[in-house]
Amino acid sequence: MGQSRPYRAKALVVEDDPMQREMIGLLLEESDFDVIACESAEAAELVLQRTGRKVVLMMTDVQLAGHMTGVELAHAAKKYNPDLEVIVTSGRPLRQRLPEGAMFWAKPWAPLDVIRVAETKASELQAAGGRSS
Repeated sequence: MGQSRPYRAKALVVEDDPMQREMIGLLLEESDFDVIACESAEAAELVLQRTGRKVVLMMTDVQLAGHMTGVELAHAAKKYNPDLEVIVTSGRPLRQRLPEGAMFWAKPWAPLDVIRVAETKASELQAAGGRSS
């Protein structure tokens, strides 16, 4: 019989720069997250619609491919899942208001910060009994 695979939380990375997207994805995978990567907010919103509360962490750039910004995505994401951990990042000052509970990280941020947030979220999920519904 095959062994059951332990539950891994899902993270959504939304970044139009392929190298940044890959690096963030690798950092999250190292923290035992399954990563879904998108280059546009529109694609990410479809993921959120389909996965419901299974995505527990989202990191997005402000400027993305497509018409929607990362800030607009953050607001939409919090409507789908108010408990979603949202990090919005940009190399420019943020001019729009983020939804309650979302964090802003100015670029350049430290890779260790991504690992810290991911591991904190993973610990919270483990303490809460694993899966989000």
